[in-house]
Amino acid sequence: MLQGTCIIIAFLVIAAFMMAKKLPTLLALPFLAVVICVIAGVPAVGVNGEGAQIGWLSTVLEAGTVRMGSAIMAVIFGAWLGQLMNKTGVTENIIKKSAELGGDRPLIVTLIMVTAVALLFTTLNGLGSVIMVGTIVLPILISVGVPAISAASIFLMAFAVGLSFNIANWTSFSSIFGLEIDNIKGFEVYMLAVTLIATIILIFVEFKKNGVKFAFSAPVSDQIQTKQLRGTAGGLAMITPLVPIVLVAFLKVPVVPSFLAGIFWILLFTSKSFSKAMNLLVKTCYDGITDAAPAIILMVGIGILYLAVTHAMVKEVLNPFLLAVVPTSKVGYIIFFSILAPLSLYRGPMNLFGLGSGIAALVIGLGTLNPQAVMGAFLSAERIQGCGDPTNTQNVWTANFAEVDVNTITKKLLPYLWTISVIGVIISAFIYF
Repeated sequence: MLQGTCIIIAFLVIAAFMMAKKLPTLLALPFLAVVICVIAGVPAVGVNGEGAQIGWLSTVLEAGTVRMGSAIMAVIFGAWLGQLMNKTGVTENIIKKSAELGGDRPLIVTLIMVTAVALLFTTLNGLGSVIMVGTIVLPILISVGVPAISAASIFLMAFAVGLSFNIANWTSFSSIFGLEIDNIKGFEVYMLAVTLIATIILIFVEFKKNGVKFAFSAPVSDQIQTKQLRGTAGGLAMITPLVPIVLVAFLKVPVVPSFLAGIFWILLFTSKSFSKAMNLLVKTCYDGITDAAPAIILMVGIGILYLAVTHAMVKEVLNPFLLAVVPTSKVGYIIFFSILAPLSLYRGPMNLFGLGSGIAALVIGLGTLNPQAVMGAFLSAERIQGCGDPTNTQNVWTANFAEVDVNTITKKLLPYLWTISVIGVIISAFIYF
């Protein structure tokens, strides 16, 4: 029990360093993995009685770097497709056409912008794409009378709606929970619906509070200059975000081939010549990898931490502690995970792209909760982190661009996001218990 308590203390100390920005996440996760192994008495090198490696240098540090290989590939190919959408003008055209549909009606413009942003981020990933979309959408919202703080909050909520159906994220979560992508998709459908409803409520509340008119003359269509995609080819190019979604969600095609299909689809309907298409393909591949690099490094750390906490010797010392605190009843599950949901902020213990990946693996390893119930609890909490964490690069950039305080955005969104998380936990409890 002493070793288990020391490991939990190590979790808390390193989480505190991360929250205080004294230790970056990409270093904190592998460092914590090594600390956990040392406390649990796992040797650096060694074999068991059957000759299998048990040392943490090989079974945790080395093996962990490729533990999330499939998720890393999904992120790379998704970012590649995202860069193609940006470079060919598909992203801008989707937003501009959406704005034109709203005309001079601010509420309609805002609702259509939310739809367009959500659709785009089912495929797009990375700060580059957030900047690309945000520099177009935020001025449109502000130009029709939406206050900057409201525009920033609405944009980030729309971003979170899209992330619910982001295939690269599905693959990452599938690796973390050891579940099929269909399991992730099945729950994310509920989270998408709840997040979308919360976003619409946020829009109406902000419009009423700030006295935004429902209709007036606003030069929406003149806010952005885009490379026009016209005709049948242009229309087909603009449905690119739907291509991988349909292939993965409905036709059960693997993730990477689905992204490749999207890549060839967009090239087919936007390219003027074979040589230009090949040059664009190569350039966007490099740019996509650059865009995906922060997520890739983070996933390497997640893989290392995952293998540390699931090591047999670590589980042996941690299980007694976790058995004492993790609830096994439906009511206890709802209360426990609803209260802890905000701990997904600052890469905390409920954050799947921080300490949460290790905690989730430990809880699943106990065997007292259905792995899908663990998935539901952590994906619900992840909703708070996705667009509410003031340390997110997308939050920092959005706040700077809109010239508002990043913490003010968190304060405005937290009541909505926490409510979404609680509803998600309740849905999970009734589905998986």
